[in-house]
Formats: sequence, C-alpha cells, structure tokens
Amino acid sequence: GTDVNGCVDTDQLTVIVNSLPYVMATTTSNVVCAGDEVTLTGMGAESYVWDNDVTDGEAFIPATTATYTVTGTDVNGCEDTYEVTVTVNSIPDVVAYTVLNEVCEGSLVTLTGSGAESYVWDNGVTDGVAFTITTTTTFTVTGTDVNGCEDTDQLTITVNPLPDVVANTTANEVCEGNDVTLTGSGAESYVWDNSVTDGVAFIPTATATYTVTGTDVNGCIDTDMITVIVNSLPYVMATTTA
Repeated sequence: GTDVNGCVDTDQLTVIVNSLPYVMATTTSNVVCAGDEVTLTGMGAESYVWDNDVTDGEAFIPATTATYTVTGTDVNGCEDTYEVTVTVNSIPDVVAYTVLNEVCEGSLVTLTGSGAESYVWDNGVTDGVAFTITTTTTFTVTGTDVNGCEDTDQLTITVNPLPDVVANTTANEVCEGNDVTLTGSGAESYVWDNSVTDGVAFIPTATATYTVTGTDVNGCIDTDMITVIVNSLPYVMATTTA
C-alpha cells in the first residue's frame, strides 16, 4: 500500500479453501413394492438433510417412484449433494378362482390364481391341480409378479355332506310272481336301476340286487343297495288211486 507521501508498506493474509465433502447415500433398496419401507442414509459429511420430507436413517414408505436428494454438510460448513432414485412397483391384483364355491363331500375341486406370475396356496393346495375336499375350508393364495411383488386373495369352499340314502323294500324275499315295492329314504329324489320306479310295485322275475341313487336339496348324491330274493314256486302235482 502507498500513502500520500509515497511511502510503501505491505501485509499478507491467507485464504483457506476447504474441499467440498464427498457426499454419498445408501438405500436399503432401490426397487421396492408399493407399501414396503425403505431407508435412505447419507455418507461422507457430518449432517444430512433430505428433500421430500425424508429423515436421514429413518424408514418410510414411498408412495411412487421418486428421486431423493440429500444435502450433506461437513465440519467446515461446506455442502454437497447426492441423489438416489427409488422405484416403486405396484402390487399385482391377485384373484383366487374356482368353478364352484359349493360342492358335495368328496368332490374334486381345482383352485387357480390369476393376476400374477406364480401362486402359492395354503392347506397343501397346488395351483391348478384338482384335489378332493372333505370339509368347508377357506383357502388363501399368494401371487407373486415378475417384480417379486406379492398380493393375496381368499375364497371359501362350502362342502355339503352326502345324504344318508337307504334302500327299503316291502319284502326281502318273495315268491315268484309276487310283487314288491322298493323305496329310497334320506334324500329328496331317488333313481333305481333295473327299470325300477321308486315307490311303485313291480314283479321281480329273479333274485337281484337293486341300487338306488338318492339326491338331496344340495344336489349331493349317495347310493344304497338291497337284494330281493325270488323263490321259485313249487312244482305241484297230484295223483289219484283210480
């Protein structure tokens, strides 16, 4: 510096330039399914502030795919930023399906899932494979899509018991030429083999076993059998002494 008299003097100062912090960030997952949690954590500085209302190191549930920016500040007050993108995949719309929700005891049932790529059922059921059901049961299917996202659905199969069908007869043993009447009980309607009509008398020509099929109000079927023995008539003759 030079004053008005032309006299000169000097002085010095040092300016220290601090390097910026090398800010980075980690995430527990870059790709999640809707409803899953994710945690974002800053690295390389002393303190971190995220946009989108995210708190550093605290789990949150992202609603949609978004890019998050963290600002890291070091001990010198220097700042740097870093971005992390979290992709949010939608959950598949899984539907549990069966042809009939109400069946008879012992029927074959096939359960299938739709809306995803693979399906796992509880109660030992294999997707798309028929099995025999014995009691009313609620089944749950878990469907997983190509992104590994899962959804569940349930359905209930109502199992109606079989009717306790009994074959009845007016006589288990008759003579040739006599009639007999066969009737079913324990259901709502009855069909006999051998051209027999339920509750209508007929004349059996030989010993035979008759099967009745009874159907109840739920459409469930059971059978019973009965044997009618037909005894042949004696071969009667007569003699005379003269």
